Amino acid sequence: MDLRLKFNEDARGYDRWRPTYTAELFQDILHYSGLKKDGHALEIGIGTGQATLPVLETGCRVTAVELGDSLAEFVRHKYAAYANLEVITGDFGSFAGEEAAFDLIYSATAFHWIPQEAGLAKVLGLLKPGGTLALFWNHPFVNREDDPAHRDIRLSYAKYKPVDVPPREFDGSACPAYAEQLEKAGFAEVASRLYYATRTLNADSYLALLNTYSDHRALPGPIREGLEGEIAGAIERNGGQLNIYDTMDLYLARKS
Repeated sequence: MDLRLKFNEDARGYDRWRPTYTAELFQDILHYSGLKKDGHALEIGIGTGQATLPVLETGCRVTAVELGDSLAEFVRHKYAAYANLEVITGDFGSFAGEEAAFDLIYSATAFHWIPQEAGLAKVLGLLKPGGTLALFWNHPFVNREDDPAHRDIRLSYAKYKPVDVPPREFDGSACPAYAEQLEKAGFAEVASRLYYATRTLNADSYLALLNTYSDHRALPGPIREGLEGEIAGAIERNGGQLNIYDTMDLYLARKS
């Protein structure tokens, strides 16, 4: 089973429930890249466009590559008013872009699906000299010990989807190693930054969000239904709301 295609099953739900990213993160990308209206950006894994609008609004040309045909069609309609967007359906590994054509290449919570060595080498070839690579992820966390709803939900996961290693909140300790990987791949002026946000959802909204994640959608039906029922019960017993703590890591790099 290709988990990447699980995202393609519910484009509307993905668009409604997946979070965007902080305004500060986009400001930092645009400042670092110096992207202008006559520039050309490439987005890898556009999804339903959670990270697309700030780049589109610069007026530059944006080419996006998306594996899921339903997601690609959804985002074409979503941003139909923007003549500067082209969405190509396909795998980035098969994308036949022109060498040294892009001022900015970026990917939001998607680049980990690509073999890193080959993917970074391809990005380096597609960027213009001086062009910018921006890779960023969101690491939502819902297991803080001081939140009783989170403690109850963890018990449900232990019952339905046990893991050997307890989940840990992303703390940025892995950032230097990934920045070093970018340097080894041939990029210069590498920088990494962290951003934070908190979302609060009710039980129905949280379950809808869970169903946008490929590993959750891939659970066998009875396990998924049992887990969702217990999660909803835990949230309702503890005030009817659940906090999600988002940590976003951004990596910026330049082609020398």
